[in-house]
Parts: sequence; structure tokens; C-alpha cells
Amino acid sequence: MVAEVTSHDSDTRRRDHSDKRVGYATAGIPVHLLVDRDTDSLIVHSEPDGDTYRLCRSYKYGDEVALPSPVDITLDTEKLKDYAG
Repeated sequence: MVAEVTSHDSDTRRRDHSDKRVGYATAGIPVHLLVDRDTDSLIVHSEPDGDTYRLCRSYKYGDEVALPSPVDITLDTEKLKDYAG
């Protein structure tokens, strides 16, 4: 699994939401969790297939986020609201 938080750089959209995701999928990383500070959300990518992920789910801060296998844990994201925009 890879977990990361978006940066505040000018190319964040391209790099954090596209380039890295493609690289992780290509490497076969089963779960990619991205905390997006611009939209106060978490994005879970899973089931890598070539250079993409078959599944992509988005959650708002405060949601319980069930990470799929092989991680199989549930995150309580309520505390992230304290850091929202």
C-alpha cells in the first residue's frame, strides 16, 4: 500500500492525481490512498490493472474508509476535519 497527502505545488493535480497513480498501478501496488487537501477528501484506488486501477472510491473527511484487501483495515477520518481548508 502507498498512502500520501497532496502537496501544494503548482503541478499537484498532474503529479499527485495522475503521474504517481499510473506509476503505482504499473508497479502492482494493490492499494493507493491519496489524501487530497484541496477537496478535503480521501481517494482509494485498488485492483491495479496495467497502468490504471479498476476501482476508485472517494470519501469526505469524517467518513469511515474501509481499505480493501490486502490491507483490510477501516480508517476513522473524523480527526481530519480539524485540518480542513
